[in-house]
Amino acid sequence: MKTWIFFFIGIFLLGNNVSSQQAANNTGNSREGSISVLITPDLSTLTSKWAAEYGRLNPKMKINVIQVGAGELAGKLQSGALGLVSKESDPALRGKAAWNMVVARDVIVPVMNTTNPLLAEINRKGVSAAALAGIFENPNNSTWGTLLGNNHNNPVHCYIVNDPTVKAGLADFMKLNPSKINPVTVESGAALTAAIQKDPEAIGFCKLASILDKNIPSLAENIKLLPIDKNGNGTMDYMEKIFDNIPAFSRGVWIGKYPKSLTGNIYAVSAGKPAGENETALLSWIISDGQQFLNQQGYSDLVSNERQSQLDKLAAVPALSVSSVYSRQSYLKLALLIILAILVIGSIIDMVTRPGRNRSLEEGTVTGNAAGFDENSVILPKGLYFDKTHTWAFMEKDGSVKVGIDDFIQHITGTITRIEMKNPGDKVKKGDQLLTIIRNGKQLHLYAPVSGTITAHNNALVTDTSMINTDPYAGGWVYMIDPVNWVRETRFLTMADSYKSWLKDEFSRLRDFFAVALAAHSPEYAYVTMQDGGLLQDHILSDLDPKVWEDFQTKFIDKAW
Repeated sequence: MKTWIFFFIGIFLLGNNVSSQQAANNTGNSREGSISVLITPDLSTLTSKWAAEYGRLNPKMKINVIQVGAGELAGKLQSGALGLVSKESDPALRGKAAWNMVVARDVIVPVMNTTNPLLAEINRKGVSAAALAGIFENPNNSTWGTLLGNNHNNPVHCYIVNDPTVKAGLADFMKLNPSKINPVTVESGAALTAAIQKDPEAIGFCKLASILDKNIPSLAENIKLLPIDKNGNGTMDYMEKIFDNIPAFSRGVWIGKYPKSLTGNIYAVSAGKPAGENETALLSWIISDGQQFLNQQGYSDLVSNERQSQLDKLAAVPALSVSSVYSRQSYLKLALLIILAILVIGSIIDMVTRPGRNRSLEEGTVTGNAAGFDENSVILPKGLYFDKTHTWAFMEKDGSVKVGIDDFIQHITGTITRIEMKNPGDKVKKGDQLLTIIRNGKQLHLYAPVSGTITAHNNALVTDTSMINTDPYAGGWVYMIDPVNWVRETRFLTMADSYKSWLKDEFSRLRDFFAVALAAHSPEYAYVTMQDGGLLQDHILSDLDPKVWEDFQTKFIDKAW
């Protein structure tokens, strides 16, 4: 019975998505009129693409894209008129009467020449924010040796597109005063590309959209993205390797692997909240179906919950429910809901009338992926301190601190097949990467709950990593640490009861995360995400795509910092 319920839920969701797509297309065919969209010049290509695609779906709708000078848009907006801006400082985003919503993100990128003689080392090490800051703070020492931490004295020639937002984003990324960022200025992405193609040891800074070949999409010949060492550890870790091609990079930006300071919002703006049906419909389309055109234009699309929040802000859905398509969609939804309700009621009756079919199963005999779990299933011993990156710490009588991972993580990952640990004598700070847990090649990085020197690691885990799953708080401990700031750092940790309360919110986020992640990367598993009573499937990550593991790392482990 449960299988049939999940089957009809899947059909319902699929039908809903298909109907929504049809509605977005067919509803447009009934629209006619014209809309003027005021834009700053840097958004010309993107807006023209949106206008062309929306016009193709809505032949009777004319969208006039009008370029205005920087800072002039605010004065030209009239009640109901729309604008698009990419500068946080634009006057159109300020004032009591101004209305805005985020519709996309642009990305500032460093680029380099593929014929650079140090290319292999650059790809292996990457360039950190601190290293970049070093060449701007000390122009006389602007060398590749400064960037890479070696003895190469070849000078770095820097170029930047004449765009204040690029300079501001770089300054934020490097934690520098913008006045210290004075590379050679060029007027366009094409000019920057040409300058770097002529100089193998040059690097440039611009927005990806200004140098991307929209038809492929790719960069020009001999031009590539300069790898960014986001965590500044002197090597391009697995989670940082997003710079080999544009699709991988675009996805990396989307899931948070790229520095946030090098991304910026693109806003739809108006003098007041749009009230016209045509304006509302256009914005609704941009936030939904229009997002598919962003990556190929060099921009980053919004994640699902952001799209929904912007649609809620726009409150556009009721305004679109005017076509016969929506009527048909409503009838389909109603029919599917009735079928689903009948199945659910049948399932309940079946469970009630079963005379103890499963009573012979003793508690705990259901294991592995058949079971579900929630915050009440997670073991949280009293007396331990828990960190929000899912590690724990406990001070022994001799003053040393034992550290391990919590029961929550092993419920998520399934049986751990390998663990990468630091060595005795290594020093760690709270928040440093502490260990890597691996299941069949897929991995998560966990962070230190306290600072100190590692005095021992659990050798038993080298031969039997499954102890982390079966006994995470005793036999499955990971390190003994000599703490250096125990009293202060415990203020940022929580005890079992508080941690359990916090986990309730985590489970709510988990349900939303897996609903989106599975639909995007592993739709074949979507039907087994939830168990009866809203429980998540135990060991839910175990057989999922590595990309889902990457997303989980970014959204649930890294975000805690």
